Amino acid sequence: MSLLELHSHSLELAAAVVDTVLPEQLVLPTPCAGWSLRRLLEHEVGQHRGFAAAADGAGADLAHWRDVPVHGDPAGAFRHSAARLTAAFALAAATPRPAPLLLPEIRADEPFPFEQAVGFHLLDTLVHAWDVAVALGSPARLVAAVEDEPPLAGALLAVAGAVPATAADRAPGRAFAAVRAADGSAGPFGRALALLGRDPAWAVPVR
Repeated sequence: MSLLELHSHSLELAAAVVDTVLPEQLVLPTPCAGWSLRRLLEHEVGQHRGFAAAADGAGADLAHWRDVPVHGDPAGAFRHSAARLTAAFALAAATPRPAPLLLPEIRADEPFPFEQAVGFHLLDTLVHAWDVAVALGSPARLVAAVEDEPPLAGALLAVAGAVPATAADRAPGRAFAAVRAADGSAGPFGRALALLGRDPAWAVPVR
């Protein structure tokens, strides 16, 4: 399975999680500090638009990377923007030598090779899908679906392992926290979460 196929599958797995979100659950907290479930989903839709714009050669424009309101239909907003991104990636990949992508939220002054950029978004998709699933109290199905497909789990773990882990890269306010020690029984998804500073045992605080 190609990286683009793995990426498309990651979006479908994530969309299946978002499909289960009820309007009253949009206020739930998530593992992303200070972000409600609504804010997280608006960020995800914004990232879909941003990566699609980058694939179209317009990634330098920060307007494309803004969070997008999901209103009362987060699943529809997610699936629509994901389909747009999938089409943009496919069109870019159809060229003999896909152009590198400008991803200003990661690095403003130099583009990334196309496949590396696709890998970044695959990671973002699956980790945020876990964020949504754990906020809803049901991450096990997503984790199992990824780990049942070794190429997908391997791609997730490989990209997570390549994320810079210096103190500056993992400072407060950055995308990922300091690397955690993975539980000895953790599978690929759990190890990827630990590499990114996520706590696999996170749960919505009981009030």
